[in-house]
Amino acid sequence: MGIFKKKSAQTMTLQQLIDFLNLGGVEKDALSEATYFACLKILSEAVGKLPLKLLQHTEDGGVVKAYKHSLYNVLSCKPNPYMTATHFWSTVEYARNHYGNSYVWITGAGQNTNLWYLSPECVEVWIDDRGLFGTENALWYIYNCEKNGKRYKIPYDSIMHFKNSASLNGIEGISVRDQLSGTIGGALKSQKMLNGLFENAFTAKAVVQYTGNINDSLVKTFVQNIEEYATGKIEDVKRIIPIPAGTTLTTLNTNLADNQFIELKKYSALQIAAAFGIKPNQINDYEKSSYASAEAQQLAFYVDTLLYILKQYEEEISNKLLTDNDVANGYYPKFNVSVILRADLKTQIESLRNAVQGSLYTPNEARVFLDKPSVPGGDKLLCNGTMLPVEMAGAAYQNKGGD
Repeated sequence: MGIFKKKSAQTMTLQQLIDFLNLGGVEKDALSEATYFACLKILSEAVGKLPLKLLQHTEDGGVVKAYKHSLYNVLSCKPNPYMTATHFWSTVEYARNHYGNSYVWITGAGQNTNLWYLSPECVEVWIDDRGLFGTENALWYIYNCEKNGKRYKIPYDSIMHFKNSASLNGIEGISVRDQLSGTIGGALKSQKMLNGLFENAFTAKAVVQYTGNINDSLVKTFVQNIEEYATGKIEDVKRIIPIPAGTTLTTLNTNLADNQFIELKKYSALQIAAAFGIKPNQINDYEKSSYASAEAQQLAFYVDTLLYILKQYEEEISNKLLTDNDVANGYYPKFNVSVILRADLKTQIESLRNAVQGSLYTPNEARVFLDKPSVPGGDKLLCNGTMLPVEMAGAAYQNKGGD
């Protein structure tokens, strides 16, 4: 037995699954399938456009942005010297969905902390089943660098591992591509067939009946000439197909409507979108849309799809980046989901006005939401002067105002 034993979440490799289903090229060509690519794009951009902040619970029960913490800039602005936070987290989410797993290598400490995205194709998850490196059955990540050919052995606490929700062992995720190989393969074949019809100017297959006896090579030349006329490849001839006397050309019509091609293609698209948690309206299918507004659509997308993903990110970041002392002092990462739940300007102003009048926000806190500068005296909570504590209800109706 070797020092390490690989822990695999799959009972069948992707290539074995492709061979079993006779769907060669699914792994390579999956990104060319429009719905699959659109779902990856929607999820990766959704995570990338949410600001990730480091917050802190204060002793008085409030919450403030931890600007002075060394990790604040790493999470929200510059994970490493070469990538912005938007591009970094979008890439991580893209890989998490496409490969089922996404890996981020943590190097340095404090203000020198850097987060490096590792290609999932180059990472293996291993278990030290003999405890030769301190702890029996400890997790290790083996990174095979394509540039220098070196292998890096990275401990569990130096890797942030983001998984797809589907997993057979809780350690490695299974990608949507693996789960829907049949559906994606069928969608690719339908697109390939449609592309072939475009290339042939929607000319259906035909049967050529001719008299006489000619050898195979002449038959191929004869048929090729007719096909070139039929597909418009011959210059200045687009509609006429000349055929010799005694020859009959009978078309074999392929009717997309009779084969329910559009219905089947749409059904496959909905299956792929459902596996990603993407709503039909997000892939431009509005046939059964029941949302009253765009805001309602975004709320449903957040609750049904993004909430699980963001919670996983926040927990893994807190577990791997923050020290026990940071957690004890109330530090925690948080995505600002109000970016996607933000209403129109009129609704925003009405909500902020109600929050200020209800003593939930100070005027300056409300102005921050509108990207306005703070004003002197705007840090105090305001309330209606006619409001009284509940225990003083009815005091105005007592004699002389009560005791």
